[in-house]
Parts: sequence; C-alpha cells; structure tokens
Amino acid sequence: MRNLSGLTALVTGGSKGIGYGIAAAMLQQGMSVAITSRSALAAEEAASNLRKIGKGNIIGLKADVRDFEEVKAAVQKTVDAFGGLDVLIANAGVGKFGSIEDISVEDWHATIETNLTGVFYSIKASVDELKKSQGYFITISSLAGTNFFAGGSAYNASKFGLTGFTQAVMLDLRQSGVKVSTIMPGSVATYFNDHVPNDADSWKIQIEDIGELVIDLLAMNPRTLPSKIEVRPSMPPK
Repeated sequence: MRNLSGLTALVTGGSKGIGYGIAAAMLQQGMSVAITSRSALAAEEAASNLRKIGKGNIIGLKADVRDFEEVKAAVQKTVDAFGGLDVLIANAGVGKFGSIEDISVEDWHATIETNLTGVFYSIKASVDELKKSQGYFITISSLAGTNFFAGGSAYNASKFGLTGFTQAVMLDLRQSGVKVSTIMPGSVATYFNDHVPNDADSWKIQIEDIGELVIDLLAMNPRTLPSKIEVRPSMPPK
C-alpha cells in the first residue's frame, strides 16, 4: 500500500460534508491539505477544527469554483504553501430541485456553473501541477449522474455531465501519468440541500466512508485505475 504521508491535496467545498470528511481522512494519513469554501470564515473555521486531528497540515482558502480567477488563486496558494499539488478533489456542489415548470433560470445556472463548470475550472487550473507530480484528480459526482428522477432536471444534467466529463478527462490525462476517477455516492449524511445530519441518518453513507474510499484510491498501486465508483448505502429503509 502506498505511503501517502507528505502528499499535498486541494479539496474544493471542504468546509463541511463530504469534502470535510475527505480532508480529515487525508490529514490522518499525514498529508498536507488545502480546503476551499465560498466563505473565508467557513474555510478557516473548518481548517481550525481539522487541525485538531494532529497529523498533516491544513489551510482554509476562500474560493468560489464558479470564478476561474479565484480557483487559480487557490491552486497557487496551495502550491506556495506546500510546494506542489499531488491530489485535486473536485467536491464543491449544490442541489437545486424542482419540476421543469418551477425551477428558476437562476437555480439552473447556479447548479450547472457549480457542479460542472466549477469542476472544469478546478482541473483547468490544476492540470499543469498534477502533470508535474503525476498526481490524482477525483471528482465527486452522484448516482444521479446515471439515474434520472422527477424534479432533477438541473441536478441530473450537472451530474450526468460531470460523470461524462471526468471519464473524458481520464482518457486525456492517462498517458501523462495523471490518474482520474469519479466517485458517485447515493444518500450521504451531509448538510446537502439544507439538510441537517441527525440520528435518523444512521443508515446513510457517512462522510468518513467517502474519506476512506478516497484513501483507498490514492494508496492503490498506480498500475490500476478504478475510473468510476458507484457507492450506495448497504441497507436503506424499505
């Protein structure tokens, strides 16, 4: 199993939820991690809490993935702080749901620009550094990236697009030594869509489970690439 200590990572949308769980798992391996949030305060508060883990190094950065210049700045700050970039986790995402008759133009753009364009910006700003390190690019898609549902026109479009985008990037970068995977979770106990995690979420995937999965991918022998991973709760309510 590959030793991950000393590697550097950037996690978009890392101040809570899945991104936070991934950052925690990487810090426990001795990695150096930068997390982003649209809120500078949220990024720094999360980094302060993650720092208590006692392993690795962590910084919090303000960056809205919908703004290419902010993403480029976050990548540069990560490189300046840690000396390079080995792992990019494109996790930042939003969920806007509603019938096509009801969903607003603003919600459509917020969903596509965050969940899809934001990932394009993230890898575009990072690709040179990842090629230098022969690193790893992981996107957090969703089972909604292959399964459509009523009220999901914007979200389905963004995640179907993200799944296809990631697989195409995998083919683009594999000969450069950059590994690319997409993780497609089902129900996860997070703050997504204004939900507050609670005891009733015990059947769901937990954020530490996704963190463990990311560690498994990073530690795998580089000759092998799990390019698309679907993840489900093992026993959802009947």
